[in-house]
Amino acid sequence: MSTNKNNLDIVRAHYAASAKGDTTAMMADVAPDVRWTEMAGFPCAGTWVGPQAVLDNVFGVLGRDWNDYRFELETLLDAGDHIIGVGLYQGEYRATKKSMRARVTHVWTLKDGKVAAFEQFTDTLLVRQAMV
Repeated sequence: MSTNKNNLDIVRAHYAASAKGDTTAMMADVAPDVRWTEMAGFPCAGTWVGPQAVLDNVFGVLGRDWNDYRFELETLLDAGDHIIGVGLYQGEYRATKKSMRARVTHVWTLKDGKVAAFEQFTDTLLVRQAMV
């Protein structure tokens, strides 16, 4: 358990690690049974259980299929056991060379110092338009 970090710090650290491409640090405070949900219509749609499933089915896919895919955090809201991240996805789809920018909200649920759940909300049409 991460006793030195509060929930806001845990999510902030995940985003900082993501910006550096450090997947080990990204998953440092993720529970072994995390339920990670990517929105229907998104390239990685589904609910993935466990850190390795998240790495394989979300971050691995995004890294494989997109050039310079990134999330830019604009706002981080502390709601206790829930942390809300609001920002922007950007990237270029490798197969089409088309770029996208889409607003996104992440809802994090934390329990006992670990990320227990994650859910993404974004404009999947904007993402899809870059893929076709």
